[in-house]
Amino acid sequence: MSLESIFINVTWKKNDAKRDAGLTIPEEVRYIRDNRYGDDEFYNSLDICYPRDKADKKLPVIISIHGGAYVYGSKEVYQFYCADLARRGFTVVNFDYRLAPKFKFPSPLEDISKVIEWLETKKELYPVDMSNVFLIGDSAGAQLASQYGAIYSNEKYRKLFRLRKPEASIRGLSLACGLYDLEKHLGGKRTGLIKDYFTSSPEGFGEKLKVLDYIDQNYPPCYIFSSGGDFLLENVEPMTQLLRDRGVECESKVYGDKNIGHVFHVDVKSGLAGQANDDQCDFMKRHVVKTR
Repeated sequence: MSLESIFINVTWKKNDAKRDAGLTIPEEVRYIRDNRYGDDEFYNSLDICYPRDKADKKLPVIISIHGGAYVYGSKEVYQFYCADLARRGFTVVNFDYRLAPKFKFPSPLEDISKVIEWLETKKELYPVDMSNVFLIGDSAGAQLASQYGAIYSNEKYRKLFRLRKPEASIRGLSLACGLYDLEKHLGGKRTGLIKDYFTSSPEGFGEKLKVLDYIDQNYPPCYIFSSGGDFLLENVEPMTQLLRDRGVECESKVYGDKNIGHVFHVDVKSGLAGQANDDQCDFMKRHVVKTR
């Protein structure tokens, strides 16, 4: 593990614990922990939560992909955020995926596919409407959600990863504080963090890194947001414009000023986070397709 990854694991864990101190899962949310969805005994675990008073309904599904620069993060860190989203009328899946440096690209993308497969096999046990599934993510999670959106919607790209198209219908993506032009990002300086996830020779992954080339009019509608002080803010406008140029419905918004930082929306104690999460949930609700 690089020094950068060690620093992230130490400092971000401390900051996340401080942010969430004193929080508990809301009483109105049923929160079910530690379901095994894949082969890895440590990483392939997920939580699922939903409003208690809607347990007999088929609810739209949010699959939350946590951030953490591919080397940090867990469902424990995102439990309060996901429970807060569930209060808004969704069944939310909060999962761990395999992290670098032990696991390299594209392990998290394979895990997203496994999570959806698990949901498909368990759909009678939980209040899930698999015809209305949404992927959300922030930071590295936003990059992963955006890349899986291309895998889902473009058969040629999907074949590069040897993944199947799920029976579930992905109706939209909500991408927060993310980086989207992977090929451009990897064309710069090869930091230790990049080597941890993409290896010392990411060019060996070839076409798999050219995510934007495979976005077409079949890509899911997107809500893209960031904050005035986000160090990845510069990625909002180019991605928004690219999607619109490709015929994809896209809304984008920047919250707060330069004092509002990266992944601000995960802080459920914050009023601005509440506004952002209301907005992204409203976007998803507008894209729910009514079924019998």
